[in-house]
Amino acid sequence: MNRTVELGKVSIPVTAALAPMAGVADRAYRLMCKKFGAAYVVSEMVSAKGICYSDKKTAQLCTVTEQERPMAVQLFGSEPEFMAKAVDIVLKYEPDIIDINMGCPVPKVVGTGAGSALMKDISLAAEITAAAVKAAGDVPVTVKLRSGWSSDDINVCEAAKAVEAAGAAAVAVHGRTRDQFYSGKADWNVIRRVKGSVSIPVFGNGDVTDLNSCLKMYEETGCDLVMIARGSYGNPFIFKEIAAHFNGGDYSPPTVEEKMQVMLEHIRLIISLSEKNEEMAMHEARKHAAWYMNGYYGSAKFRGRCYLLSSYSEAEALAGEFIELQRSRNAGC
Repeated sequence: MNRTVELGKVSIPVTAALAPMAGVADRAYRLMCKKFGAAYVVSEMVSAKGICYSDKKTAQLCTVTEQERPMAVQLFGSEPEFMAKAVDIVLKYEPDIIDINMGCPVPKVVGTGAGSALMKDISLAAEITAAAVKAAGDVPVTVKLRSGWSSDDINVCEAAKAVEAAGAAAVAVHGRTRDQFYSGKADWNVIRRVKGSVSIPVFGNGDVTDLNSCLKMYEETGCDLVMIARGSYGNPFIFKEIAAHFNGGDYSPPTVEEKMQVMLEHIRLIISLSEKNEEMAMHEARKHAAWYMNGYYGSAKFRGRCYLLSSYSEAEALAGEFIELQRSRNAGC
């Protein structure tokens, strides 16, 4: 039987989880990844202060559907009192877990003292965690961290110990510093050191793109759960592959036809869940369509065309063209 990570009453299979990604991992994305076996998903970042001031997007961002469980709602903020109030508001949406983002590197978040800026103020990070834990009651609170603010200040072990003492049920560690953003190579040794410094579960994140790199992260870091971010772009199948390995099941890579069918299903889901009209929803779908075509013959030209899509019928026609190109290419080999 597959191992699990236990966080309070929440049980997460030890396969692979979908990491939170602002502007990418919306409900449609999460549902596609869950369908293919993601063990756990996290919402896009939600501003704690924004919720407290009745942000109109609160319900859209915080609603947890049964298909997505176990799921965390992720909050970001720099003030303990607002974090506590936000947790109280979010609880009515019945998340399985509350996650606090202390890893986001983007300037508009860091500029407010939130996200990875908290790696520079560990005492405040601990205060925010403690406030969230107190407000959350029996709902587990987890914290997303980076390895540090810069290469000169790799302090994630200190931060992890501080939030553990403040009541965090687990920490997720992205093995990059803030100044790396998403470039360079993730330092898995940092994840391993955090695992050795705390007694709560540690989730590892950074540069997992397939089954082999997932297994390697488990082996090299000793982490309790692997989280996948960019490795899932246009590739929800990665979760199926990893789950099959751990559960003793069979896995066959998708054919181009299967990939295009899933791409179109994903686009239909984006359109159906959007509050915008089809043309505007397609603007959001464009990048996803392009990602599903990565790695194939002639994909660069088709990816460019993806960014011009304005209707589902256009996406359907483009997918058909793409399949025909791959078939003709294979027939010529």
